[in-house]
Amino acid sequence: MNEAGMRENLGDFSSIVCLKALVMGLENILGEKGAQANLVLAGRHRGQTIVKELGLSSTDKPMTEWLAAVKEAIGETGTRLCNIAKAEEDGNVLRIYLNETVCSAGEEQGSTRRLTFTLGAIQGAVEEATGKKFIAKQTGSVLRGQDYDIIDLQERLM
Repeated sequence: MNEAGMRENLGDFSSIVCLKALVMGLENILGEKGAQANLVLAGRHRGQTIVKELGLSSTDKPMTEWLAAVKEAIGETGTRLCNIAKAEEDGNVLRIYLNETVCSAGEEQGSTRRLTFTLGAIQGAVEEATGKKFIAKQTGSVLRGQDYDIIDLQERLM
């Protein structure tokens, strides 16, 4: 993104309320499934862009190192998309634990809202950093009683 075009007075941050309105508007226009698919794709693009900007595309650095850079870029000192609380490898699954995700913000407990843009951003970042393709699935939600929003990534074998 070109920083020269950033807003002089309001800066580069916007309200979650406005983002949620965008999501709900897309759901009204495209339907829930269509909106979800497009938001995941947009998130993947964003995640890939972040890793490219960090100079970590297809890196040989250990996961802990490149993931820490992604965490900083999208966390409290970055764009504030979410916080990456931890990551672990469980066999052939990379499990990412998130909190304060933009997708879950403002939702009632028990809501069926799923991670879309956030899931896509994490997937895109992991794919760009590793040079591999993954299938991403949300396996946990703070909206449904868990401590974290959890994303499982499994390498897609061609």
